[in-house]
Amino acid sequence: MVFDIDVIKKVYAALPGKVEATRKMLGRPLTLAEKILYAHLYAPTTSAFERGKSYVEFAPDRVAMQDATAQMALLQFMTCGRDKVAVPSTVHCDHLIQAKTGAVEDLNTALDTNKEVYEFLSSISNKYGIGFWKPGAGIIHQVVLENYAFPGGMMIGTDSHTPNAGGLGMLAIGVGGADAVDVMAGLPWELKMPKLIGVKLTGRLSGWVSPKDVILRVAGILTVKGGTGAIVEYFGEGADSLSATGKGTICNMGAEIGATCSVFAYDEKMSGYLRATSREELAALADGVKEHLRPDEAVYADPSKYYDQVIEINLDELEPHVNGPFTPDLAWPISKFAQAVKENNWPEKLEVALIGSCTNSSYEDISRAASLAKQAIDKNLEVKSEFTITPGSEMVRYTIERDGLLNTFDQIGGVVLANACGPCIGQWARHIDDPNRKNSIITSFNRNFAKRNDGLASTHAFVASPEIVTALAIAGDLTFNPLTDKLKNKAGQEVLLDEPSGYELPPRGFAVDDPGFQAPAADGSSVQVIVSPTSDRLQLLAPFAAWEGTDLKGLKLLIKAKGKCTTDHISMAGPWLKYRGHLDNISNNMLIGAVNAFNDKTDTVKNELTGEYGPVPATARAYKAAGIGSVVIGDENYGEGSSREHAAMEPRHLGVRAILVKSFARIHETNLKKQGMLGLTFADKEDYNKIQEDDTIDILGLTTFAPGTPLTVVLHHKDGSSDSITVNHTYNEQQIGWFKAGGALNVIRAEAAKNKK
Repeated sequence: MVFDIDVIKKVYAALPGKVEATRKMLGRPLTLAEKILYAHLYAPTTSAFERGKSYVEFAPDRVAMQDATAQMALLQFMTCGRDKVAVPSTVHCDHLIQAKTGAVEDLNTALDTNKEVYEFLSSISNKYGIGFWKPGAGIIHQVVLENYAFPGGMMIGTDSHTPNAGGLGMLAIGVGGADAVDVMAGLPWELKMPKLIGVKLTGRLSGWVSPKDVILRVAGILTVKGGTGAIVEYFGEGADSLSATGKGTICNMGAEIGATCSVFAYDEKMSGYLRATSREELAALADGVKEHLRPDEAVYADPSKYYDQVIEINLDELEPHVNGPFTPDLAWPISKFAQAVKENNWPEKLEVALIGSCTNSSYEDISRAASLAKQAIDKNLEVKSEFTITPGSEMVRYTIERDGLLNTFDQIGGVVLANACGPCIGQWARHIDDPNRKNSIITSFNRNFAKRNDGLASTHAFVASPEIVTALAIAGDLTFNPLTDKLKNKAGQEVLLDEPSGYELPPRGFAVDDPGFQAPAADGSSVQVIVSPTSDRLQLLAPFAAWEGTDLKGLKLLIKAKGKCTTDHISMAGPWLKYRGHLDNISNNMLIGAVNAFNDKTDTVKNELTGEYGPVPATARAYKAAGIGSVVIGDENYGEGSSREHAAMEPRHLGVRAILVKSFARIHETNLKKQGMLGLTFADKEDYNKIQEDDTIDILGLTTFAPGTPLTVVLHHKDGSSDSITVNHTYNEQQIGWFKAGGALNVIRAEAAKNKK
């Protein structure tokens, strides 16, 4: 079955003409990303947009939301005056299921614990024409790849790993909930025209090397901020040789380099995957416009002329990689990893190995990992680490169970978790004897920041392919190199693991009893969406106040964050996920993971009203109660990581007026703008050092706030001296309008009210 086939037919019918018009306008051959971007403009253009500078309005084909972010997105959508979503949209219940004992028990617990939230999401989806994927149906990105992604399309999703759909040739971009509201309301979606990074893949994968190793290598090259503001486009014969799901893995983890999204060109592998997932009609349509779903031949011939940066990776020479700990861009070839473990004194004993997640839960991933588990059985090896498997969707889970792969994992002591995010996002009730003891885990997930998986700062988390994770689980030792090292089996014999083997697609085809989809009502006008005023999980939103029309003076420093400050540091997941629909309650986690530059502690800042130290949220509430605004200071790439807009809404709710940093991650900066906040950067990064703990802060120039014009920040120090520093911003006229109105939603609400008169 092909969902929304009429939308896809419309895109493909217009695509050839739009591509030809763009080629003529630009006067040169086109990359794939350019074809899709210009084909999805909200309104036609007669001139080119400048990469990295021009703000552009787009019309995405669809919206996808996971349950944790959908709550706030739909609470906002309720207020915008629409009767139904303007584009196909879906909600996926994957984030609120905690991994504790196993799939069945954990899902039942989640259904009971989150009943109120699931009923809210189900009813509001029903009311506004949104497809609803029930708890247990699978992880949003895997379900989208199996059902909704299509070559040449454009999608936005309220999760940073939305780019997973690039594995099927789609520009799929992670956004905050307010951006999703724009598109669901039929409004243009704004994005700065991305730069283009081309990654040329030559050769072919073999042996222990997997698609995951491609992105682990790219992360090592580009770092966590090297892809910021750019689309990464993979091309070359090596790219065409990768499975569609392998391509998805690479695009998924492109979020860890800050990329806007990643994409592969349409090819036979994608066509085969579409047919295997019962989308033969879509494959035929894509085949008919194939030349427009790939870069022009001239781009292949001389890529440096068309991309802002070109990286070349020879798959014949690529080694398996292990990345980490504490950051996904610390990349180690397997041949050098054991030495790194020893030199850095990382715990060598591997305590838990986890495979699956939205990044690596395809049939290919699971079957290759299972081939190693089968070897452990056949070669009489004892599996030394705890081992978990997280299927990405009910279709994958059902199929691998039918084919005996789950039984193979069961024989080596593997625990199958629910079809949900689980440990990947901190939804893991981990059992450990001493939470303060340094320990190591390894996953086939995408993200490994401190505390990310289990909430423990002592856990050293590493990222690798499912094959390497499984091999290391068998060994129970991070210094084991499965390519060269032997293991001693239960009989005392030394054995060598053979190379993993598997299938790109199930030989007997995919199968599933109940995929978990609930279609919305044809007419939702009579559907009631009820939010209890006494609920601690859900809270109707009140509009944020408009700008008062003056410069901001007398602001207090809330925190000067030191070093890495991701969205996990700003608004932790894990147990806090239950409050994602209640802005006031979840605001109690605001910046509790950020390190205070003045005492190197977390969640301990000075309250200038009392002189005492206390939690960040409580201090912010004290300033807000006293009618005093506050400022947050940050370091490089502030807000990297997830798309969660709570990291922007919480400061807004607690009276923070501005976030001033050395540099921003893309999604977080946009989220701040959407909520009517000031996201500012130091013109001179050394001015970060001028911020003192007792500073009172003024922000000047707001009465003449204009695109391209810097603002001035005055730091009034406790000793009576002051510093005046220049700060930059990237606001355009529309975004300045959001700031003045108190947030983009206030603008949408006002326009809807005006149109109904």
